[in-house]
Amino acid sequence: MDIKELYDFYKQHPVVTTDSRDCPEGSIFIALKGESFDGNQFAAQALDKGCALAVVSDRAVIDTYVAGGGDAARMMLVDDTLQTFKDLAREHRRQFNIPVVGITGTNGKTTTKELVLAVLSQRYRVMATEGNFNNDVGVPKTLLRLNGDHEIAVVEMGASHPGDIKTLAETAEPTCGLITNVGKAHLLGFGSLEGVIHTKGELYDNLASRPDSVIFVNIDNEHLRGIVPPGTDTVAYSHVADNPQAAVQGEVVACDPFLRLRWRRAGGEWHEVATQLIGSYNIDNALAAVTVGLHFDVAPADIDAALCNYTPRNNRSQLTDTEHNHLIVDAYNANPTSMRAALDNFSLMQVSPKMAIIGEMRELGDSSALEHRQLVELLQQCAFDVVWLVGEEFDGIECPFRKFRDVDQVKAAITAQAPQGYYILIKGSNGNRLFQLPELL
Repeated sequence: MDIKELYDFYKQHPVVTTDSRDCPEGSIFIALKGESFDGNQFAAQALDKGCALAVVSDRAVIDTYVAGGGDAARMMLVDDTLQTFKDLAREHRRQFNIPVVGITGTNGKTTTKELVLAVLSQRYRVMATEGNFNNDVGVPKTLLRLNGDHEIAVVEMGASHPGDIKTLAETAEPTCGLITNVGKAHLLGFGSLEGVIHTKGELYDNLASRPDSVIFVNIDNEHLRGIVPPGTDTVAYSHVADNPQAAVQGEVVACDPFLRLRWRRAGGEWHEVATQLIGSYNIDNALAAVTVGLHFDVAPADIDAALCNYTPRNNRSQLTDTEHNHLIVDAYNANPTSMRAALDNFSLMQVSPKMAIIGEMRELGDSSALEHRQLVELLQQCAFDVVWLVGEEFDGIECPFRKFRDVDQVKAAITAQAPQGYYILIKGSNGNRLFQLPELL
């Protein structure tokens, strides 16, 4: 059975599952493999639960199933189940002659995706990545959600190793796209900042290879300017108000604490928008959404409304007032670039007293020790009233700050001390589980 045959089967059974615990009647089970699991071992169980077909990569599984009285026609043998999953999703995506917006970047890609979705939804029926399903499993799942009602798709793509964006772009086949920025993240997988830049740039390369594609470029970012393939159709945006290279210009009006910005088409009238975003660094994310919206003829007033009404979620730069404190929760992800942006923004806020609960940054490889020392030095310059450091990466770094091994120790300290009246920044990698703290503060 080749991919065309599998897709014909999919059209009759348009539900795919990769979890043997969730097997809707008549669905297709794809037996993915990982370092600590092998879906092949659950293929027969998935069929017993109601799946119509199991796609496997282990012939012995089929032999065992048949020996037990099963129908061999209910299993499909392939060399690589993950690649088959991607191929199936790509075949489905090709049935829709609609724009597909690809989004990647070190920081801000999920917020930018959500803003682009909000803007485009003012005019179109949009299918977009849910949550952060942006990896080699999440992107195929996203594409398979496409249906005839959708007019535009917005697909977020994440990466932790070289080549990741290349394969995701080959699956999604975007017609336009953008890279939010590049920075020091997942260095354990990429090896260096240059590796990050090259991998993120694979989205540009994919778009450049497609006729009539468009690249939206943050022209303020020198790394991005330097990797745009020559001769490609580009639309530039800038947070420098009079940047002559930018088709869309903008600037920060205030950040007190919510971002207020203004934007315009180059030479046009200014639009001022009060957002619900924390952090001046979100200006680039907002301008990306403006640029995409204008490209697809969303009315400026509708763009303004979308930016104004968007509320961040999932522990991404959320401001929450509790009974005792004011919290800025940014506990989903952390790397040196996003950490500096968050601390710089918190430093500029004209509020007091300030407390920072800072979790360690994960997946930095050989650079981890240096980056955490530099983070501590930056925190010493910030002069916050209270700083708590969470995680083993801070061990051995001399500083005046209180250190905690893990979030459980922090929770105990909060219970004992009951801080009140503070503006508190909570920032760290998701693995620190600092998202558990707001309910205690």
